[in-house]
Amino acid sequence: MLLELKEVQKYYKDFQLNCSMQVKEGYVTGLIGANGAGKSTTFKAILGLIQIDGGTIERFGKSQKEFTVQEKAEIGTVLSEYTFSSMMTIKEVTAVMEAMYQKFETKWFIEKCSQYQLPLEKQIKDFSTGMKAKFKLLIAMSYKARLLILDEPTVGLDAVTRNELLDEMREYMNQEGRAILISSHISSDLEGLCDDLYFMQQGKILFHEDTDRILSDYAVLKVSEEQYQRIDKTHLLYRKKEAFGYELLTKERQYYQENYPNIVVEKGNIDDIIILIGKGEAV
Repeated sequence: MLLELKEVQKYYKDFQLNCSMQVKEGYVTGLIGANGAGKSTTFKAILGLIQIDGGTIERFGKSQKEFTVQEKAEIGTVLSEYTFSSMMTIKEVTAVMEAMYQKFETKWFIEKCSQYQLPLEKQIKDFSTGMKAKFKLLIAMSYKARLLILDEPTVGLDAVTRNELLDEMREYMNQEGRAILISSHISSDLEGLCDDLYFMQQGKILFHEDTDRILSDYAVLKVSEEQYQRIDKTHLLYRKKEAFGYELLTKERQYYQENYPNIVVEKGNIDDIIILIGKGEAV
């Protein structure tokens, strides 16, 4: 296990985090939820940027107190805030990285900057949104980190740039012993990248499932009030009231297709889960 959170708690005046989750070696794990759900707070807790009020965080099997400087270099991050001054150039950043990280791959990093047309002597503040996103991800991957913590790495990007970054993440995962924890509001990115997903709401994990299971077995049922009263509710997870009756989330799509041919059964996706768990209620 590369990362494990056990009942991690953080208290603010108007928000409480209470989170348990795991990131396994060889996995890309997604953390999803609406704005304000606690995703960024969770990431900051993992990275030791905020002090937690309870629970434990283990990275590579070690607690926060046992973590060494060398092991901290095994984690690459993409956060909304910059690690480096935006007044710096890539050439200047490269010199800093060479001094900071023994495993920094200068040749690889420069080649990737060239591939993505990132100018070495231009200040980062003058980069476009897409250029900044590419730069941050390349930096995170440039020193052979075993674990990447990526907070909305593709936000605000066009489809072409997003696909380029997703390809870089897949290439990163080609080497054994690595893992990624990623948050994103773009469900198609997560569906094509993640092995499993955690759904967070109001600081708590409400749902955890393998992505393949979501895409193959989950469904949204659309039923009238009368149909809802008659339907077998054993395999229903969440419901949301609508003008026509109810939308229902299930993880047994085939069961309802076979036994209720007169109701609408639509294949589920990540957006459906976010909406029905976030706006609905447990059955």
